[in-house]
Order: sequence, then structure tokens, then C-alpha cells
Amino acid sequence: MSNSSVEIETGDNFTPKFNEDGLIMAISQDIDTNQILMVAYMNREALDLTIKTGNAVFYSRSRQQLWHKGEQSGHYQKVREILVDCDQDALLLRVNVDQGQCHVGYQSCFYRKLNLDNGKKLDFIAKKVYDPSDTYK
Repeated sequence: MSNSSVEIETGDNFTPKFNEDGLIMAISQDIDTNQILMVAYMNREALDLTIKTGNAVFYSRSRQQLWHKGEQSGHYQKVREILVDCDQDALLLRVNVDQGQCHVGYQSCFYRKLNLDNGKKLDFIAKKVYDPSDTYK
């Protein structure tokens, strides 16, 4: 293991490892319930804005632009903690939220689970908490 690997894994310097596209995975988790809300990506600018403003900012790979979570929907994520994994190539944002976070109306984007008996069927494990047609006009 190189000295730089040891420093990244055991040191106290924040040196996020962005992938070849300049992105790092960011998982949002409700700090009060521990529910995983969503997975997205950040580029350096999104990460810097998140740290500066305290509100989650991501990078939309489909739109190729910054995505200020809640800008359209009003469903913001107030960042309380940012945890960094051992390789510094993934982030866990522990956030406060006041409304559903998934664009299809659920509190979390993880509202279905794979039926392990079938392997191809998804079972719903949550109910919608808001009507997206009222939110996204």
C-alpha cells in the first residue's frame, strides 16, 4: 500500500476521489430516521456549494448541470453531516428533510424491494407521501 493510500484511508485530510468523469457518489440519508433517501453524484462544484451553503447540491448526469435539490419541488435537503468512506470515493450526506424526496412521490427513492423468491418482481414497501403532479408543473 502506498503512502498516499495510507494517508487517504487513515489520515484526517479531506481528499475526495472523483471518478474519470469528475464525479463522486453521494448518498442522502435522513439524519433523524436513518432512512436512505437517494443516491446521486456530485462534481467538485456541487460538493463545494453543498459545503458552503449547507444545502445539498448534486450534478445531474442526464442534464449535464448542477442540480440544487429542492429547487423545483421545494423538497430541500439541509446537510447536517458529510461522512466519507475509507477510500474517499463515496459520500454519505446526513440530512434533514421536511417532505418526500423522490420525484415520483415517495419519501425515499428506495420504495420497492426485489422479491427474492421471484428474482424479477418488485414489491412496494412504501406509500406515496405527496402527489408529484401537484409539485412538478
